[in-house]
Amino acid sequence: MTAWNASWREQALPELAATDWDLIVVGGGICGVGILREAARRGWQCLLIEQRDFAWGTSSRSSKMIHGGLRYMAKGQFKLTRDSVRERQRLLSEAPGLVEPLSFIFAHYRGAFPGPRITGALLTVYDFLAGQHNHQYVAPLPLHYLAPGLKRQDLLGGSHFADAVTDDARLVLRVLGEARADGGEAVNGLRVLELCRQAGKVNGVRAADLERGQEFHFHGRVIAQATGVWTDQLRRQSGPKHIRPLRGSHLLLPAWRLPVAHAFSFLHSVDARPIFIFPWEGATVIGTTDLDHHEDLNLEAHISPAEVEYLLTACTQQFPGAQIGSADVLSTWSGVRPVVSNGEAGTHASDEKREHALWIEPGCVTLAGGKLTTFRLLALEVLRACAPWLGKTFEDDGGKVFAPLPSVPLPHLTSAQRSRLRGRYGRELPALAALLSQLGGEKVGASETLWAELALAAEQELVLHLDDLLLRRTRLGLLLPRGAAAELPPIRRICQPRLGWNDARWQGEETRYLELWQRCYSLPRNPPAMTRVAADLPPT
Repeated sequence: MTAWNASWREQALPELAATDWDLIVVGGGICGVGILREAARRGWQCLLIEQRDFAWGTSSRSSKMIHGGLRYMAKGQFKLTRDSVRERQRLLSEAPGLVEPLSFIFAHYRGAFPGPRITGALLTVYDFLAGQHNHQYVAPLPLHYLAPGLKRQDLLGGSHFADAVTDDARLVLRVLGEARADGGEAVNGLRVLELCRQAGKVNGVRAADLERGQEFHFHGRVIAQATGVWTDQLRRQSGPKHIRPLRGSHLLLPAWRLPVAHAFSFLHSVDARPIFIFPWEGATVIGTTDLDHHEDLNLEAHISPAEVEYLLTACTQQFPGAQIGSADVLSTWSGVRPVVSNGEAGTHASDEKREHALWIEPGCVTLAGGKLTTFRLLALEVLRACAPWLGKTFEDDGGKVFAPLPSVPLPHLTSAQRSRLRGRYGRELPALAALLSQLGGEKVGASETLWAELALAAEQELVLHLDDLLLRRTRLGLLLPRGAAAELPPIRRICQPRLGWNDARWQGEETRYLELWQRCYSLPRNPPAMTRVAADLPPT
């Protein structure tokens, strides 16, 4: 198979532009790659175009959870919850090592809402929708063992239940890999400037290559837009509904600073919004906020000082003895949710429903909103709406998103490492195994990422910039101190020749990446007061 890299991209663009496609998908987040995957599986000639990088937007900066959403059910959105919990079970079955079970604890305190009975009733319905019993009540004494450090004053006990967690960016890459293996094509760094129309019907797109400055016209019998918060920029709007961009920000701590074995869900004391503290990739995450995002959508979102204070306050509320402060923060990330709004004045951000919508015009279907967990169902709905323009019938045949894994031995690794790599790389396992035989199974710094994973990404995963490599193909920019700055020299030795960059290009990419990390993935310049523990120092 031809290497899927920048050289391939440069050579392929003219040919891709000369092809008449059945379907062109605009948007390389989880919804877009889900649409491409289902279309490719059915033999449609299909192309995906992404303006920046795959998973660049919300799909690499979510809360990482594959879940049904208890709060959606509490607001009466039973269909959304039912679909979500069933898709959660499907993903757990199809993609172990990538989508993993995660136990949750909701602690109950005297006088606080919701109490054990209400929560238990909600969880009973939740389990019924999922088709399995998945919760129990835990008394205060055993809860102390499950959750050392949890606030004890007025503690009544806790509700213990299960959902799932993932690496969202790797989920996007894995689904995209399945689509490409079945004949779909995908290109990043192409910004769609306009939808092309003929006789009142959309029949293609005009796009600018952000790497070379060229323009291309791509012809498609039908266009599917899955552009998230950018949805309103291309579609012809009619009616009151529009996209309301809502920012959700997160803090990431070293696991040793706040070790948790479960996800903790609770309501913030300031505004009663749900907050989560949970383990992820060997670190601990605190999230999330829910605020209107008024900044330029073409710039990466970043956390504000007020959001840092809000999340640190939440952590102190649940784990007061840990004394977590801004000096403990390893990194941050902020994603912008594409929430479909009716535009009713005064609706609080957290009160907006998380239902999706389809907007249809001749030759174009636009998906707005939706959840990470339900990407497959969203893709099926979009393709069902696209099929008439192609003269095709469409049914949900129940086919799997992920093909069976190739039988590839991964010697000298632990069973946990083998599971992790199989889940993340799927059909790329043979290429990864070859690199493991060359580079060994050594980890990068204190992360679980192997040097071979960096090499594979540089060779085979269409990396255009250094942030693609360190923030999305791997998560080293989040998990290692100062964006993995200390590891950049060995990363350069392994990746620069594989990327084909000269010294000047590498130096420029490194400077650009570190500036981006400082601006968008670290603490803001005026964070709340520091505590005495620094995030990048080991415990004494």
